[in-house]
Amino acid sequence: MAQLEQFAHRVNTVDAVVARMRVLAATLPERDGVAVFNRVYLAVTEEFDRRLDTGEFPDAEAAITLDVRFAERYLRVAEEGRPPACWRPLLQFRRHPGVRPLQFALAGINAHIGHDLALAVVDTCRTLGCEPADLEDEFDRVGDLLVSMEERIREDLMPGPDLLQIADPLTHLLGSWSLERARDATWSAARALWALRGLPELAQEFGDGLDAAVGLAGRILLTPLRDRSGHTTA
Repeated sequence: MAQLEQFAHRVNTVDAVVARMRVLAATLPERDGVAVFNRVYLAVTEEFDRRLDTGEFPDAEAAITLDVRFAERYLRVAEEGRPPACWRPLLQFRRHPGVRPLQFALAGINAHIGHDLALAVVDTCRTLGCEPADLEDEFDRVGDLLVSMEERIREDLMPGPDLLQIADPLTHLLGSWSLERARDATWSAARALWALRGLPELAQEFGDGLDAAVGLAGRILLTPLRDRSGHTTA
């Protein structure tokens, strides 16, 4: 009975995460860069919830804990506006007319996967009293879900025929970033952070470097292309 109650509590926590994202979706302007990412992340989290219900995650407690710890890092940024370096480019450029929706979506994914996910793995290990290796299956399943969503995101947000004049530079810019590579790098970073947990100064230094590097990639992804009138922006 205690295990069932604990599971129900965690499922309700996933529901709470979804509810908070829906509030953001209802309050943020549609074209806002954070709103664009939030719609993507809400769809991913809802899909996670559906797959959880079908038993796709054998260790449900680990999967839910990782999902919630992961989401909480984004929600703190979106709700409180006090971002680490990796999120600052998206917040700074969120209303720039020369940045396309696909750029906003992938810049958010870059910040969240490249930085937040590594810290969420460490958070989850501390919560559950386990090692990163114990979470590898759940990490991979969540990562597979994100990869499957990325193709749909690109199809939904890529410019249509009426915007072909910017398709080539956008394709070139976004082709330099890969979710698969980001996920692999994040797993390595999570393992390194866990190994450094007994050396807080080194762990902080490593985490700060990761944050800055991911932020730089995000700034590149958000390079303004053209404004709505078709003119090149600065």
